[in-house]
Order: sequence, then C-alpha cells, then structure tokens
Amino acid sequence: MDAHPSGGLHTAHRGRLARRQGSQALTPTESTTLLGACPPGCTPIPHQASRRPGVAIEAHAHEPSAPVPAWSLSPDAVEGIQLAGEWPERVTREWAWEGSSGAGARVCILDSGVEPSHPLVGPLEGAVAVSLGENDAPVAEDDAEGDLCGHGTACAGIVRSIAPDCSLFSVRVLGAGYTGSGPTLLAGLRWAIDQGFDVINMSLSTTKSQFAGVLHELADTAYFRRTVLVASAHNMPVESYPWRFSAVISVGSHQESDPLTFFYNPAPPVEFFARGVSVDVAWLGGGQIRCTGNSFATPHISGICARILGKHPELTPFQLKSVLYLTATNVGARP
Repeated sequence: MDAHPSGGLHTAHRGRLARRQGSQALTPTESTTLLGACPPGCTPIPHQASRRPGVAIEAHAHEPSAPVPAWSLSPDAVEGIQLAGEWPERVTREWAWEGSSGAGARVCILDSGVEPSHPLVGPLEGAVAVSLGENDAPVAEDDAEGDLCGHGTACAGIVRSIAPDCSLFSVRVLGAGYTGSGPTLLAGLRWAIDQGFDVINMSLSTTKSQFAGVLHELADTAYFRRTVLVASAHNMPVESYPWRFSAVISVGSHQESDPLTFFYNPAPPVEFFARGVSVDVAWLGGGQIRCTGNSFATPHISGICARILGKHPELTPFQLKSVLYLTATNVGARP
C-alpha cells in the first residue's frame, strides 16, 4: 500500500494507522512530509505541547508571499462561481422537464449509424463514420452508408420519441455484425467529446480491460466539459466499460411499459433502470421490431436528459444526475 499524505506523519502514529487500514503499515515515501521537514514555501512553527503526553506537534505556516497551490480559488474569483438561486425547494418532474421537447439539446448516438430517412428518427444534424488516422488520431468522414445493422436507428428513434425536438447526430463506430474494435470506439468517443454534444448515448460497452484506462480518462474529460455520457450496462453479468465509471450515467432495464418510468438503484454500479423489455423500436427499412436489452433502456434516459437540458441548459453533469435521482419513480419526486 502506497501512501502519499500531504501533511506530516509522526512515526508513533504508524502502528495505529496500520491497524485501522489493514495489516501493512504506512511507510514514508519521497512525497511524505516527516516531522521536522519543512516543505518549500513554509516556515516551521516551534514545537507545541500535544494533548497527549510525550507527543510533539510541528505545524507549517505558509508564507504570505509563497505561490498559492494549483486549483486554488482567489478572493476576487468567488463572485464568478456564484450559482443562480433557481433551484426549487423540491425538485419535481414538472420543474425538471415539463413543457420541454428537448429543443436546444444536442444528442450524439455513438453506435452503428442511423438511418436518417426513418420516419421515427427524423432529420439528423449530421452523421459521420469514425476511423483511426495517423498516431491513432480520430478521423471522421461523412457517413454515406448510414446504419449497418439497425441498432443505432433503434436508439435514435427512442431518443426522438421522448425528446422530439432535440438535435440528433450519428457517430458510427460499430459494424454490420453489432461489433467494433476498441481503438475505433475510443476514437469515436474522443471525437464526439470534442464536438461538445450535450448528451452522448452509448448503448455499447467493451469487456477488454486494456481499454478501460483510456475510457475512464475520456469519461472524466466529458464530465469536465459538461458532456453527459449515458451508457448501458452489459446484458450479461460481466465486467465491461464505460458504464461502470462514476462520471457516467449507467443504465439497466426494467419491464414497465411507461417510457418515462425509471428507477434509481441505491446499490450501484448500475444507477438507473429504464424501459428495456419488449420495446417497439425503429429498424432498418423504415419499419419496427420488438427488442429487449439494456441498449434500449439507455436512450430512454438519454431522451429524458435531453428534455431536462432543453429546459435547464445551465446544469452540469453532476447536477443533472441529481435531478434524475430526485425525479426517479421510486424516489417520489413526481409533481
């Protein structure tokens, strides 16, 4: 176990810490500030008496002239982060999305492509197919082929049914066999994040652990850029990504028929359950089929997110997830 505490660690405390955290004692590293060592920018304060006999305390006082730490908030910047007091005493569905059709929200369908002429999908803002270029840079080209298997069209149709006036964009990363390569998935997600979409629907995942680290970094990047990733849990009880990351809104299925019925799960990793059993979805050729799977639960949540952001575009991913929690069917935040 490596420890990198930011403050001093007295050796007399190490045994007690070891008992609290397991059998292995904490050991000093180069980043550990030991008693008597003074970090740059600090001046030592003389030893003071501790409330415990025989234990000395040494504190470090930062010099006023020393540089402030990175990510510190300066006094003149406090006003700039004040939030408008628009939150009601009780967040309800009426406040969250009633009257919103998703207009103004941009939703990306990261999938197998989308059939743009399908009557249940409607017009697309754009459609690209992503591949890998030099140095694994994502290359996006206009997608002339459309949906290669129907899966992306199904997801797009569900989003459209819930948020009819949102802007839909297709990013194709899957092929005709409902599969794709890990590097292509990473490239497509990276490209989509760079476009600044409000919501990225990911009714897909990978079980390859070698891609987990990069996917985690991309999920965090999206979160910091105010792009919401909504990802489906795997249909089988296996380890897969990116739905397991906390920066992502993870979705499983329930059997209720109401498309706006969704449940919060108090025992994650799956956070929300939406309609995903026996769902009539748009399919290739302008028709429909009946499908079951977490893939089709996920766009229900994406559509709800689009409606919320259409009405409250100022919400961050953190706030949006809180709104989903407070308006979940089992939480009782109905109007």
